[in-house]
Amino acid sequence: MTAAPLRLYTGYAATVLLCLGGAIATGHYWIAGLPLLLVAVGQAVLDIRLFFWLLVVVIPLGTEISLPGGVGTDLPTEPIAVALTAWLVLHAARHWPAYDARTFLHPVALLLYLHVAWIVVASGFGELKVLSFKFTLAKLWYVGAFFLVPLLLLRTPRAVRRFAYLFFWPLLFVAVQTLIRHAGYGFSFADQFRTLSPFMRNHVAYAGCLATFTPWLVYLIWHRRRQGQSWQWLTYLVLPLWTAALFFSYTRAAYVSLALAGGAFLLLRWRLLRPALVVGFVAALGVAVYLVYDHNYLDYAPNYDTTISHREFDDLLSATYQLEDISTMERFYRWVAGGNMVPYRPLTGFGPSNFVELYPSYTNNNFETYVSDNPERSGIHNYFLMTLVEQGYPGLFFLLLFFGGIFYFGEDLYRRQTDPDARAAIAAGLMAVVVVTAFSLINDLLETDKVGSLFFTSTAIVITMGLYRSPTPPRSPSGTLPPGY
Repeated sequence: MTAAPLRLYTGYAATVLLCLGGAIATGHYWIAGLPLLLVAVGQAVLDIRLFFWLLVVVIPLGTEISLPGGVGTDLPTEPIAVALTAWLVLHAARHWPAYDARTFLHPVALLLYLHVAWIVVASGFGELKVLSFKFTLAKLWYVGAFFLVPLLLLRTPRAVRRFAYLFFWPLLFVAVQTLIRHAGYGFSFADQFRTLSPFMRNHVAYAGCLATFTPWLVYLIWHRRRQGQSWQWLTYLVLPLWTAALFFSYTRAAYVSLALAGGAFLLLRWRLLRPALVVGFVAALGVAVYLVYDHNYLDYAPNYDTTISHREFDDLLSATYQLEDISTMERFYRWVAGGNMVPYRPLTGFGPSNFVELYPSYTNNNFETYVSDNPERSGIHNYFLMTLVEQGYPGLFFLLLFFGGIFYFGEDLYRRQTDPDARAAIAAGLMAVVVVTAFSLINDLLETDKVGSLFFTSTAIVITMGLYRSPTPPRSPSGTLPPGY
């Protein structure tokens, strides 16, 4: 051993002994973990990729905890995301000229920056500025760790597949253990929530994560078949387990979003995604105008006595289309409150993360349900309406531009890409975004680490794979991949 490594080893050993002694002497045993933190920091300086892969692995396994002062965090996901974002800022400050402007300044990326910039502005005008400030900080490191870092690291189909596999295995573990535990309750709809802790907050977050990753599972199956590798275990073993996990999540949004993703894939292949986007926007605008005009939304007020929760899934489905399901009608209750709030702060909104604290004063008693006291302190259950309430019309406009930009430019990137692997990755990324978009119409999952991470990373992959150019001609279906491909 040369002198330099010997000194390094001796110094680290001394640090370990000092920290261990300090932990024993003071009773603060966290001090003993400082040498491990030192190793992690050193590894991050040398190669940040391992830190990113660690983040990908722990996302499905992370748990949400509440800290003193009413602050919640996701462990260990959020601390790693913060560290990655901090590293990115320092790295970009030193190496920005070497960054690929085609990716970091792609129109989709610029639209995201515009969306985030308005969040910062709206936070400054927020009614409850502390909540808005916390939301803005979280948004910044979400974008940093789940969008900007993937732009830097997921630049080849091989890296994208590594991301998909590293996310897939822990999520499959969560799904299998949930199925096993759920079987102990006879797959009861009423007891499904008992099987999710500590990995998922609720069945919606669980189903949202499974549904959003499903296009990536299809991508992995497609790639293994194309490469001539074993794919049967994925198709005939994992896929049925995955389907069962989705079904027994008992989440209507997951079923509908995956059906929409299937239709969107056909539109992408037929080059009709852009026209469909316009039709969808016009239809949504028409529904909004109809409900607001002459207070037509009052016609859909529920019957307080018959709007109840259900313990059987079949009853829930029938109650949904009869407008007697409590979760559906509670959404109406909050949507009406959100609509009533908009005229008071149309330009800057009430501030990010302010809706839950402020909406009770704007509710309409005609839409009240048995759970309208909101003991879980959940949000408005429509990400677009939430943005309008909390960030005003400019905030909604920038958000719609960003979502629309993903599909508009994504279809163009898909059409122009000639490499089969990169092209399939673009399709998987776009379909994952479709799933999240559908969920966002009736949920607020974009700010959760389980779904938001997949959304931003999928968007980054659409950009990097759209701009990827194979160093060698792509192989034929019967050929083999070149080394390092």
